[in-house]
Amino acid sequence: MASGDGRQMMGTNGDLLGTTGAKPKGGFAVPFVGYLGLGLFYLAVDTVNVFSTLHDHKGDVRVWEPVVWEYSSGALSVLLMPLVALALRLAPPSRWRWGRFAVIHALCTVVYSLLHVGGFVLLRRLVYAALGHVYVFGPWSDLIYEYRKDVLGYVVSLTVLAFAARREPATSVKSAAPEAAAVTEPPVFDIRDGARLIRVRTADIITATAAGNYVEFRLQDGRRPLMRTTLSRVEATLSAHGFVRTHRSWLVNAARLRSVEAEGSGDFQLELEDGVQAPLSRRFPEALARLRQG
Repeated sequence: MASGDGRQMMGTNGDLLGTTGAKPKGGFAVPFVGYLGLGLFYLAVDTVNVFSTLHDHKGDVRVWEPVVWEYSSGALSVLLMPLVALALRLAPPSRWRWGRFAVIHALCTVVYSLLHVGGFVLLRRLVYAALGHVYVFGPWSDLIYEYRKDVLGYVVSLTVLAFAARREPATSVKSAAPEAAAVTEPPVFDIRDGARLIRVRTADIITATAAGNYVEFRLQDGRRPLMRTTLSRVEATLSAHGFVRTHRSWLVNAARLRSVEAEGSGDFQLELEDGVQAPLSRRFPEALARLRQG
């Protein structure tokens, strides 16, 4: 007996995503509880949809059909969770890279939807065949209907994953546990630029400046990564490594200072290595004292 897919609009395809819980080399990590939580969410939603379909279409469908429809869709949604996690690693949300973010994730929604629909159609045909029936997906125009739902699910998945990644500690300074190792290994600082983790020696940071909700770091090799944090938090960590707050928006590495030039207003102009110019406000008199001591 043939069966179409027209009644599936009563249920949900399930498109949210989680992650494996492992921490990839790029620095992106989502707790395993996110993966597990979204899996349980699909299980709950699919179960409710099964009973709703049986109640609303009593006698029109065989009892096992809504079970096959809903759980095949939910199973594929769970299996595709790593795809969204990978897309988030390739294009993390950043106010400086919205074009890249939009293009990559738009393409990924197409891949996601094709894999999702193709996967649950295959599963349903296998189950129907095992039970002596034939499953028919419906006209190809149903792909557009499914894609609309998959896009919504993909966006929700992306939001959940991005939020979970943001919940991780933003900064850390690594110090060697053995006292002897501290002598040979310089302190390092972790900069989270979107989903990337950039680990640099504190000595290679020239300045850190406030940029709205972000802090921009100027590194010795010319890179200028952004991290979503506050300059005060960065200062609390780096002040122990020779960094001085010279302005409400500037933190400088005292070891990189070349010269100090007084300005008529009582402020000063600092010249750091690589030709970097930084202000020294008269509202930070202790900064001038620390720089002179250095």
